[in-house]
This record gives sequence, C-alpha cells and structure tokens, in this order.
Amino acid sequence: MISFVSSAAINGIDADVITVETYISSGLPIFSIVGLPDAAVKESKDRVFAALKNSGFDFPSKKITVNLAPADVKKEGGSFDLPIALSILASSGVINPANLRRFCAAGELSLDGKIRKVKGVLPIALSLKKAGIQDFIVPFANRREAAVAEGVNAYPVKTLAETVKFLNAEIRIEPFVCENFEDVCAFAENEYDFADVKGQFYAKRAAEVAAAGAHNMIMSGPPGSGKSMIAKRIPAILPPLEYEESVETTKIWSVCGRSVSDGLIRRRTFRSPHHTTSAVALAGGGAFPKPGEVSLAHNGVLFLDEFAEFRRDALEILRQPLEDKCITVSRAKNTFEFPASFMLVAAMNPCPCGNYGHAEKQCVCTPLQIKKYKSKISGPLLDRIDIHVEVPALKISEMTSLESGESSQRIKERVVKARLIQRERFKGTKIYANAQMSTKEIKRYCVMDAQALEILKISVEKLKFSARSYDKILKVSRTIADLDSSALIKTAHIAEAVQYRAFDKQFEM
Repeated sequence: MISFVSSAAINGIDADVITVETYISSGLPIFSIVGLPDAAVKESKDRVFAALKNSGFDFPSKKITVNLAPADVKKEGGSFDLPIALSILASSGVINPANLRRFCAAGELSLDGKIRKVKGVLPIALSLKKAGIQDFIVPFANRREAAVAEGVNAYPVKTLAETVKFLNAEIRIEPFVCENFEDVCAFAENEYDFADVKGQFYAKRAAEVAAAGAHNMIMSGPPGSGKSMIAKRIPAILPPLEYEESVETTKIWSVCGRSVSDGLIRRRTFRSPHHTTSAVALAGGGAFPKPGEVSLAHNGVLFLDEFAEFRRDALEILRQPLEDKCITVSRAKNTFEFPASFMLVAAMNPCPCGNYGHAEKQCVCTPLQIKKYKSKISGPLLDRIDIHVEVPALKISEMTSLESGESSQRIKERVVKARLIQRERFKGTKIYANAQMSTKEIKRYCVMDAQALEILKISVEKLKFSARSYDKILKVSRTIADLDSSALIKTAHIAEAVQYRAFDKQFEM
C-alpha cells in the first residue's frame, strides 16, 4: 500500500512543500529513503524504528521505500522523522491514509517517541498557506511559531502515540490560537539606558538621529570613551517592529534554529559578532546556505566593535547589503537571496594604540602605522555609512558627575514620533525609514529652502563629497527635520547633517 503525507524542506529562508510517499512491499526487510536526503534525513531510519517500537507499534518486517518528492530538492534535518513515521503507519493500516492526506507534518522523533522542536516552522507554515494546505501537525514547542501564519491550523503534539490517536479521531486536539499580535510578541524592556552614559552629548545626539532614520553610523574615539555603551543602548530607543518586519525577522531566525518561544520576535535584534568573524559567517553560506550575521540583524542593529580589526574581506562583504538591503549567496545549482536591511553601528579607535588626537595621552604610533590602520576601512565602504562621529575621551568632571543623562524612554519618544512621520510619508511602499529612500524618493521628499540649498552646495564643493555622500547628507537632514517636525529641510538641518561626514577627508591621510 502507498500512503502520502505532506512535509516541507527549507530553501534559504523559505520552504518547499514536500510529499512523503511510503510504499511497503513483500521482500527482504530493507528500509530505504530516496529523494536527495542528507545524512540527518538518512539517519531518521534508526530514530523512526526506535520511536515506533517504543510507542507500542509494530515495525513492518518488509521492504519499505520512502520517497521525498520532488526528488531534485535537497532535504536536510530531522523534521522529516514524524511524517515518515506517520506514512509508514498509514501504509501498515494503523492510520487511515485518507485521514493523513490533508495534513502537513514536521517534527524530530526521540527514541522513546517524543516529538522534539525543529527549526524553520514559520517558513513552512507560510509556504503551506500559499500551497492551500490548512492543517499542520507541529511539535508542541513550535506551536506559537506555527500559529503566526493566518489560515493555517497548527495542531501541537507531544508524542507519536498522541499523534496517531489524533489522526484516528480517538482524541481531540484543538488548533493553537494566539489571541493577538501583542500576546505573541511580549518582551522585556531593554536593560541598557542612555541615562547611564556620562557626557558625550554630541555622540548621543548622533545616535538619536541614526535611530530616527535607521541610518548607519560609525564612531571613532579612544578606548573607554563610551562608544560601546552608546551602541548597546541604541536598540532601547528604536521603535517596536511592525508586524511584517517581525515576521521577516522571525523567518530568518527560525531557519537558523534560533526562534524565540513566544512565536514572533517583537524586539529589534542586536548582533555583535567578534572581530575575528569570517566573511562567510557575516554574509551567510555553507553547503546548505544559511543566513549570516548581516541577515540575523535584519530590521535591527549590527554592531561591529573594533571595526578596523575585522578582516578586510569580511568588511567588504558589507558593501552589497548596505546598498541593496539584501545579500545574494550563489552556489553552482542555486542562488539564495537573504534579507539584510540592518542598521550598521561601527566603533573603532583612531589608531592602533588608541590615543591619536587624545588631549592628555601621547600617541606612540607612527604616521605609517596610523595610515595602515585606517586604510583597512575602504573609501567605498565608508561612503555607505551615513553618520560619522568622533567620541572624545571623557573629562574627569564628566566621569565624577552625579547628574544622570537623558533617559532612553524620552529619546525613544522623539524617535517614535519621527518614525510615525516617515511611516505616513511612505505609506503604501516597502520603505520604513528615511535611510531606505532611493533617488526617486530623495528628489520628492528632501525639499530644502533656498538658504539650505546654498549651504549644501558650498559644503559639497569645498569638501569634495561624492554623489553617494551627497545623498546621505540629504537623507540625514530629512531625518533631523522630522525630529523637529519640519516639512521643509532648513539650514540648521543641513549644517548638522554635513557635520556627520567628518571622516570623509580624515581617512584619506
């Protein structure tokens, strides 16, 4: 007898619906799985055998052939354990095959028949919605994630025996339902507060502007000046994720096996890879390509501390995602495109010893060492960073001051207000913030008064800004104007935006 049940294979950050076909025939007891399975899928034979026996079912002593169709799509991971076990039971007559056909199933089996959590459940659920499959049997631990997909009934199960009873209508399992988006996405407040940052008013203002428009930002200053403190507090002033952004982010984390138990990621992600991270780890890849750090930071913050200590090839990887908001990973047989719309926050020292330009400490680096250190940051990469900020060493009076700075909550209120202006401006498009504007939107929305235009012309002519830097200045000035609730970009907005291009000439030394 042949039985059929649907499952799915992860393809990038999406999923392809797979049909698990099982045929049991007379002959020597052989269990074979075909259809381009990887090692983990092939090993499911032993897990399925033990799970069936320990759940009280007989394992057929016949020839068993399991086909994962279509055969030219790669299958990986342990999520095929449950559908394979169910299809074997259906071919054996334990389950009515007609009852099984309308379901999709995913889950890894333990040897005692328990169903373990698997990765990629949200992409699978969304692919089922497109394929018109409504019923999805999922591990109990994945129930919230699966329930995010509207129009898909997620039936959470804990054991193989429980699943069989459910399919045979011996017990009733209700589809898991999340009451609303907020319930699914509850999260704790950020533990970091800008009130803890002493001094550095200019850098904190730059961080506010960066957060308000989702602009990329680089900070340079001596060790201990507060660069990392400021960077770690930026997520606390960012607005909450929109529903569509939350789904996109959760899909990426899900295929990497890092999804949260609450179902959807509601808090903007903050990724801070070490400076020894390889180019592949940043960009993503592997035999079965998976998203890298730039994609895990999608709709959030990618913080690169000790920016100049990263490998040159790893930094150059950032060029495409900074410009296109996605990264393309190519293989011989397929090409994968991963979303990578992140806010880059970089921090670095001004020289190898960190004291170049320090008011009180002596720099021991030679001009050649300083030039070599700064040359690790290429001009094209620096050109793609909107805001450049110098963070000087703190004075003793600032360090000993008992006065608290402005809280993250107050800064966040201004940022959210500016983002609401941008949301209204870009309604009906896929743009969420000023940093994502193309040339077309820049011409339409970055309208200046005559005096501001004249200031911009003089600045570009004297400082020799590139065309990309010119666009960055306009985008940043648009954000500064939004923070002032001004429809028109004025002189003060342009002047402040020009100040945030401080490194364009400094790095040419």
